[in-house]
Amino acid sequence: MCRHLGYLGPPVRVGDMLTLGSHSLVTQAWDPQDMRRGGAINADGFGVAWWHETADDSIAVSRYRNAAPIWTDPAVHEVLPHLESWAVLGAVRSATIGMPVERSACAPFTRGRWAFSHNGVVPDWRGTLSDVAAEFARTAAELGAEELFAPVRLLEAESATDTAALWVILCDLLATGSPDGTWSAAPAALRLLIAAILDRTPDARLNFLLSDGAQLWGSTCHHSLSALVTDTFAILSSEPFDDDPRWRSIPDRSLVSARPGELSVDPLL
Repeated sequence: MCRHLGYLGPPVRVGDMLTLGSHSLVTQAWDPQDMRRGGAINADGFGVAWWHETADDSIAVSRYRNAAPIWTDPAVHEVLPHLESWAVLGAVRSATIGMPVERSACAPFTRGRWAFSHNGVVPDWRGTLSDVAAEFARTAAELGAEELFAPVRLLEAESATDTAALWVILCDLLATGSPDGTWSAAPAALRLLIAAILDRTPDARLNFLLSDGAQLWGSTCHHSLSALVTDTFAILSSEPFDDDPRWRSIPDRSLVSARPGELSVDPLL
């Protein structure tokens, strides 16, 4: 499917987080070790998001994406290392058959302070996610909050892919709260969305990676994920990028929350 990585900690060079280690994200693009029958190579584009302060002292997220293989883009070594951030989220893509290979289909997907990546696939994603959005809209209407969910917003997806549509729905769920790095709405939103999908397509592969620049959240549903968390930094990665013995493999069907000094691994459902 894909590979992704999230980092929180002292400021680092954005490009370094893509090339760090003997099994870096760049290496995982052409030589992944744990794809679990989800393809053999991740050559259908890549992207990276990073957080920064704006002129009015607020926090914003920027991103760079390219539909070409990550190892062919000189910006990885010539431009991105000149940017620094305390939070980085990167991804390399293996496109599902039938989905477009284009820049707008590459993670991370961003809105406000949020950045999101999906490693996996939603079978019959158009029907499945339309049905999920309709269910959420009905529930919201019953609670008198019709404005929260509108299935028509799926048309706003950046690309005709399952991940882009997932991001539209997840944004609506995240809009019900205000992120502060410690809140519970993000894991609740991930659980709600994943449960609704699995109710309809139990064979969906749903490894999500989400961040607001203050915390990382990840899910494991079929695909691999590992965590490396110390008192100073936190990393979630599809595969360990080096041989540090502190890497921890995350069990399947788990929901992970991580930031420096804190790692929580709970049952997904």
